[in-house]
Amino acid sequence: MSTSDTASHRRALAERLERAGVLTSPKLRAAVEAVPRELFLNPGVFLPIDGGRWKPVSTVGTVSTEWAEIAYRDESLVTQLDNALTAVEVDEPLAGSPTSSSTTPVTVVGMIESLDLEDGHEVLEIGTGTGYSTALMCHLLGEDNVTTIEVDPGVAARADAALDTAGFSTWTVTGDGLLGHPRRAPYDRVIATCAVRRIPYAWVRQTKPGGIILATVGGAWQRGTGLAKVTVNEDGTAEGRIIGRSSFMQARSQAAAPIAGDLSARTAYPVSERETKVPPTLLDEWMPAFLAQLAAPTAQHVRATGADGVQQVYVFDAERESFAAFTKNGTGWTVRQGGPAALWDDIETALTAWQDSDRPDISALRIHITDRSHTYWIGGQPALRWEHRLT
Repeated sequence: MSTSDTASHRRALAERLERAGVLTSPKLRAAVEAVPRELFLNPGVFLPIDGGRWKPVSTVGTVSTEWAEIAYRDESLVTQLDNALTAVEVDEPLAGSPTSSSTTPVTVVGMIESLDLEDGHEVLEIGTGTGYSTALMCHLLGEDNVTTIEVDPGVAARADAALDTAGFSTWTVTGDGLLGHPRRAPYDRVIATCAVRRIPYAWVRQTKPGGIILATVGGAWQRGTGLAKVTVNEDGTAEGRIIGRSSFMQARSQAAAPIAGDLSARTAYPVSERETKVPPTLLDEWMPAFLAQLAAPTAQHVRATGADGVQQVYVFDAERESFAAFTKNGTGWTVRQGGPAALWDDIETALTAWQDSDRPDISALRIHITDRSHTYWIGGQPALRWEHRLT
């Protein structure tokens, strides 16, 4: 399939994004219509199927019309499992954890719009991934103004090949994306296409005063992450707000190890037990999940099914060796807490204050970054203010 065969798909994608209110810039629309997304999906993708498994679809032998339909879906497309496996290496469906993907165009284009790019801006992208977002920015700014970093050499090599095929030769660096790259610093814009617990201060140092950093922040939860947009000040601090929901794979150097083992045994010796004031099921909602991570930033939310078939809910903090385990009790819930940190007390205080403030949206959160801490707050309530010290 030649790229000219997908020109109508690219126009249709641009129209859908414009109707959705995501695509507003004529220059970015021209980039969407010019950059073939299918080039950035080689050698194939994994499509989700029943049972939590993934069906490999490689570009080898795939009917052209089918591949075009897949490439221009309005969804994220997984391109790697378990930090190594690509679709061309397997023939049958399999289980695995996604570790690289081409993010849904709605998210990619929306983030680029939020960067407020201008001619002449130099951009640092953390997390090249497939290279699709890199190509869009190269089309907008020129390839000499875009530097992109990818920690996975295999992913970087495939992205480089796709960028070359698309006609772009930008600065691609393989290394630790959290450290940034000093060659072109300082940058006018920094954009991260992976999630981080906190925005590393190294990114602030590599951004010009008045420059913008855009990154998804949050812990190792399935939901409850937000897109932070901060502006760097002359004094080396940065400030801004969470501009909306956002979901990306965790940066590998910040990804927390999954909680494993016999969860019942790990929660067998609580130091307290009481009725909850708010149900733990509230954590299934996006904003409460984000607030919980602000209140307990190193904790993880875990669901499991017991031997009796009953679903169990936990909050674990491996760093502080603490836990909260929940049991349904009629119409309410009982929480058992153990370890030096009363996790649910801290989370519940935040959730209660949020409810008492008429449940403001995630966009109400402000953020201030220094070389020593991240501070988040909503309004003037002390219970809705959190300072995370940098270590």
